[in-house]
Amino acid sequence: MQPIYITDLDHTFLRSNQSVSNYSEKVWNEKAKHAILSVATARSYQKSQDFLSRLKLDAPMILLDGTMVVSPEKKLIEVKTVNRELGDAVIFEGAKFDIYPFIITLNDVKTLGESFLFPTFLNKYQHGVLENYRNDPRMEECKDIRAKEMNLKLVYFGSKKILEPLCIHLQKTFGDALEYKLSPEKYSDGWFLTILHPDGDKAHALTKVMEYLERDIKDVTVFGDSINDIGMFKLAGKSVAVSNALDEVKKMADIVLPHSNDEDGVAKYLESVSSI
Repeated sequence: MQPIYITDLDHTFLRSNQSVSNYSEKVWNEKAKHAILSVATARSYQKSQDFLSRLKLDAPMILLDGTMVVSPEKKLIEVKTVNRELGDAVIFEGAKFDIYPFIITLNDVKTLGESFLFPTFLNKYQHGVLENYRNDPRMEECKDIRAKEMNLKLVYFGSKKILEPLCIHLQKTFGDALEYKLSPEKYSDGWFLTILHPDGDKAHALTKVMEYLERDIKDVTVFGDSINDIGMFKLAGKSVAVSNALDEVKKMADIVLPHSNDEDGVAKYLESVSSI
């Protein structure tokens, strides 16, 4: 029976310059001849294709922190969204802290068409993030930002001083109606707070992928570095953290690699283990 490997992208499989090294590409595609490989990422389908077009994928992709599960043939297997009313309520509460979110929405289930909504009023952290999306056709500036019908995630970027009390306030306000993930942003000195459907995380999505493959969840090895990977680590048969992972992620891992994402840690691990 073929082993199954599912890896996070940013700061895990991707290098810090958001690229896939030639070495990692070669090891991945060679491994894919004898194993089932896929990804679990906070990135959208469109943003993931910049990297995944070079890699052989045999299992559904976990996208946007787990809100979407999509087959390699671009078939939507599962989607978990925050509805318009709840999304607008989150925006209203966030405005009390003088901050507005980015919102990733699903516009078309068949084509997986998305929009990236961003507010006109931006803080310095948000300005920095948008530099990576200058030519993204999904971008929509909103003077009065509001949720749409199917909101995949709402993301606040800012200082820990602002986002930590905001997270606590939202948890008290909405409770189990939402999922809240607060974590440092490794590409900058800021933090981000991601708001999701309560079942829209990587752990629930991993369960769906394994059901799709008709395999036991203990058959999968997962790789990660950040807070949104911990749920997968708890469920998978084996969890592997790269050396640059957050300390709380390393504590949950079965294996902590001696190599970082910039040292092709995941690829070196894949190359070292037998596929038999």
